[in-house]
Amino acid sequence: MASAAPVQGIQEETKCPICLEYLTDPVTMDCGHNFCQGCISNYCDKWEEYGPLECPVCRHRIRKGNLRHNWQLGNIVGKIRQLELNPSKENLCETHQEKLDLFCEEDGEAVCVACWRSPQHRSHRVLLMEEAAQKYKVGNTLTSYPHFFFPVGAPAPEHPQSRRLGPLSEQQVQTEEKETAVLLPGTCELWWVGSTATVKVETGLLFEMNVTLDPDTAHPELIVSEDWKSARWGFTEEDLPDNPERFDILPCVLGCEGFTSGRHCWEVEVGGGRFWAVGVARESVRRKGWISRSPEGGIWAVERCGDQYQALTSPETPLPLSQAPSRIRVSLDCERGQVTFFDAENQGPIFTFPPASFTGEKSLPWLQVGRSRLRLWP
Repeated sequence: MASAAPVQGIQEETKCPICLEYLTDPVTMDCGHNFCQGCISNYCDKWEEYGPLECPVCRHRIRKGNLRHNWQLGNIVGKIRQLELNPSKENLCETHQEKLDLFCEEDGEAVCVACWRSPQHRSHRVLLMEEAAQKYKVGNTLTSYPHFFFPVGAPAPEHPQSRRLGPLSEQQVQTEEKETAVLLPGTCELWWVGSTATVKVETGLLFEMNVTLDPDTAHPELIVSEDWKSARWGFTEEDLPDNPERFDILPCVLGCEGFTSGRHCWEVEVGGGRFWAVGVARESVRRKGWISRSPEGGIWAVERCGDQYQALTSPETPLPLSQAPSRIRVSLDCERGQVTFFDAENQGPIFTFPPASFTGEKSLPWLQVGRSRLRLWP
């Protein structure tokens, strides 16, 4: 079946890195990046008060007057908008325009009857979608549910729909520990409770945190959701008090929860955003003026800048990732003084910072939001 990824990629490229909406009166900077004329003009008016102007995407020096109207790109944006006015129906095969009622186990994808009869899937094992949903719902293992752990000593879940799925061997638990940087010594049992899975841990430590964002620290141009779980760069400055906790130059925000001991992890959904940074910051991190985004400045983080990934060491360390992560797991070990990042989708390690001292002062989740919408997950 044809993929919609190329179309989605074109749509992403026709959006302004500042307002994250489709470009309006697009202009091109010297560095080649495109913005809404109004957005980049407002950006320049505000940020030139603090020093040399830099492109919000690549940080190259820019000049306020060097804005070239990109009429061709404007026409392309218009065409994309027209496509969105006539979206294709959901749950239809892109090739045959029939309902996706079947699931091919060999290829792991939804297919229609015409696909099933085609040479590509004819010899494959195919299930009705309802059967596949029930089969994989019951058959999932610990690695499929990394977000429903609870502290040691908690009783087994009491629920009329609870079912014991079976013990997990110590070897399986050790493998999971290696992949996710979460300590799970001993033997666990996986339980199915309604539509979620939980883990009964006999011995050991486990602190997977449900963290939230602190609106009092958010840059005035960041929009924090009502549930304090997500933030995006709206560029329309909110009428907020300039309290000491609030970042005033870089579009950053801290988490509410702080840690001084133990091991903790949380995840940040970055989606397809092309400019973001996620990590850990000391509570004493500088909030006003330009800040040093490095361990020396109290920040341990990784970032995406366009197509480049890097760890915010001093100087930055390039990260040759084989695929773009859509969700980042941040793991903080206060005793070892270690911050590690993983691709939460495939459990692959991204980067580990050298040990540092995290005792005696709170460490907090830290986000920098550029051309992106970041959400703490789940």
